Amino acid sequence: MRKLFVVLISLAILSACGGTGANTTSKGSDSSSGSGSGSGGSNGGGTSNASCSALTTGVGASLGGFVPFPAANAWNQDISAAAVDSNSSAIIGSIGTGTSVHADFGSGLYSGSKIGIPYVIVDSTQTLVPITFTAYGSESDPGPMPVPSSGPIEGDPQPGTGDRHVLVLSKDNCFLYELYGAYPGSNGSWSADSAAVWDMTATSQRPYTWTSADAAGLPIFPGLVRYDEVAAGKISHALRFTVSQSRAAFVAPATHLASSSTSSSLPPMGARLRLKSSFDISGYSAANQVILKALKQYGMILADNGSSIYISGAPDDRWDNNDLHNLGNLKASDFEVVQMGTIYTSANLPTGSAPSISSFSASPTTTNAASGTTLSWSATNASYYVISPGVGAVRGTSVTVKPSATTTYTLYATNAYGRVTATATVTVQ
Repeated sequence: MRKLFVVLISLAILSACGGTGANTTSKGSDSSSGSGSGSGGSNGGGTSNASCSALTTGVGASLGGFVPFPAANAWNQDISAAAVDSNSSAIIGSIGTGTSVHADFGSGLYSGSKIGIPYVIVDSTQTLVPITFTAYGSESDPGPMPVPSSGPIEGDPQPGTGDRHVLVLSKDNCFLYELYGAYPGSNGSWSADSAAVWDMTATSQRPYTWTSADAAGLPIFPGLVRYDEVAAGKISHALRFTVSQSRAAFVAPATHLASSSTSSSLPPMGARLRLKSSFDISGYSAANQVILKALKQYGMILADNGSSIYISGAPDDRWDNNDLHNLGNLKASDFEVVQMGTIYTSANLPTGSAPSISSFSASPTTTNAASGTTLSWSATNASYYVISPGVGAVRGTSVTVKPSATTTYTLYATNAYGRVTATATVTVQ
């Protein structure tokens, strides 16, 4: 007997200032997802991107010279000639002028854990899995995500209860997926305190006041020092760093604060420090000179509370820990704060219009498991889209799915000012 079917469409708005809002909890010391009954391609919907074709797969694999995000993205901007912020001296003083730089990455193990934040590059054969959120679900991008069941966790092989970041890059659709407080579950699923997806081909901002896998609301991966780029002789992006105390404020490119202190001497999240042009790097190794040149040209962006001037990187057994230790000769006084622009607090948050979804539908609306159907949508003012369950991050205006059972899909459209959703139900005979 033919089953009756119905298509249900609903719209809902999730404000960027809703949920937990500008929570002031740091992401550690840092130094409800559905069943996935649909399928939008095994690594997320949308089209593949040739710019990611140079990536190789595996844990800590080479990006082959690919730099995530467009050249105009803040992570990739040359700030060597930018003005010094008028409050630079006070901020450097709050960090401690004699505080040494520390390379928070390296080879081997320290206290039973790999040194740094690991990442893995996957291709379209990696299965999409659901993510269950345990803390900041209202500020997270929903699953599914292509996270391997054996994906590397920060702190492996003994990650303990630290930040437990998991970073996954997709070679075939050029999305970056980042989890915080991540734990593998049964049947390949994962739970996490929070998760975010980033389109590496675009500069798309998540909502103001939302956290990400990082306290500043920023992506983590583009700020890591990686062995493959140092070996190639050039880092073409800013680096990620932490301080022990930050201000209850943020500046671009950050979107989230992580402090309760209002002292103007403390750096806000997103503050960018630059190694002074006068600093002599000639006495350092060729590898360290690559890092130092990046600190002069691109600087480093404050991303979390942790140990002061700890610079983040990816673990790799090819690092020379003794050589990296020489970076400790740099002090906070060797840096200056790049002009920050508008400093945002809870009193002057940016405002604007959330996206608008005018339609989200399936064609055909009833199908069988073999034939599938096409989900199509029309929306304005959205930075990026995610469809759950079973599809994940998508580009464009349509995607083909093959649900094995009657499924209600949710389209999430997000920009800097919030998120809206729409649903469509596909009935399977």
